[in-house]
Amino acid sequence: MIIDADKIAQLRRMLTPGAQRIVVVTHTNPDGDAVGSALAWSALLERMGHRVTCVVPNKYPYFLDWMSNISSMRIFKGEHAGEIAQTIAEADLIFCLDFNMIARLEGMSEAIEANVRAKRILIDHHLDPPHIYDLEFSHPESSSTAFLIYTIIKELAGEEAITREMAESIYVGLMTDTGNFSFSNLTPDLFRAVAVLVEKGISIPYINSAVYNSFTEGRVRLLGYAINKMQTLSVEGVGVAYIGLKESELRRFQFQVGDSEGFVNYPLTIRDVSMSAMFLETKHFIRVSLRSRGDLDVNLFARRYFEGGGHKNAAGGKSFVSMEQTIAHFRASVEEYLKK
Repeated sequence: MIIDADKIAQLRRMLTPGAQRIVVVTHTNPDGDAVGSALAWSALLERMGHRVTCVVPNKYPYFLDWMSNISSMRIFKGEHAGEIAQTIAEADLIFCLDFNMIARLEGMSEAIEANVRAKRILIDHHLDPPHIYDLEFSHPESSSTAFLIYTIIKELAGEEAITREMAESIYVGLMTDTGNFSFSNLTPDLFRAVAVLVEKGISIPYINSAVYNSFTEGRVRLLGYAINKMQTLSVEGVGVAYIGLKESELRRFQFQVGDSEGFVNYPLTIRDVSMSAMFLETKHFIRVSLRSRGDLDVNLFARRYFEGGGHKNAAGGKSFVSMEQTIAHFRASVEEYLKK
């Protein structure tokens, strides 16, 4: 991955005036890559002398609670929304990390769009960004936004600027968005970055255990229940699996934010399944998660049928009808998509 030197120079100029008011935001339902990227980038900006507020639209998963400085991350949803909106309104710079569609930040979107004075900078690895930013670091070839953050920090301030806490945050992003280094875009430069992070003093076994071995009993039982509910179909020789979980079912297992993380990947462990879907009912809509392997493009599928998007092999969207209607729509859409 090559970062444009002119863009680094432009970023450096933007950050040259000291003590600017900066807001770092990431996407709704923030995952390890979103949280890790935002924390590492915020830490660098603070070390440069800026006044930084790191904001997420809603609560991050509980299995990330252990991360250094995560308590400083502000949650927009709830009683402090007005106060945080005022902070966004006063910002000089707004960094958008690990997403590219401001309109998909739910209640926080209006606050960001209302600040027409602030410069907006995108740092992201999702496809097809709208060109609405003053500066874009858009690299879909990057395995994660965390790797993009690492590379920008290296170009902007050098590897010596990375502290152990920042290295920890970056590694969480790298690890979670690559499926523990099992997905695509696993380049030599990525593993060189991991070596640097280890040299900063991080413990890979500790981080791995903290993220993947800290679930509640309810989450483990929910996983078993979800896998038992899985349905499969075959279209044009392509195996497809899907799981639908209603709100009432989630409550039975004391569901917490983040409990369904990774569920959609399990059906892809079946030899003949190349596409997997997860439908999770929330109060206002059904969240759709899609995964695939090989050349099957779920980003295009999500854009066409579920008003979503993402990556070629990992995407998502939303449905505003019942679970039964959503699954019927999915099955019909799969038939149409794969037959084409």
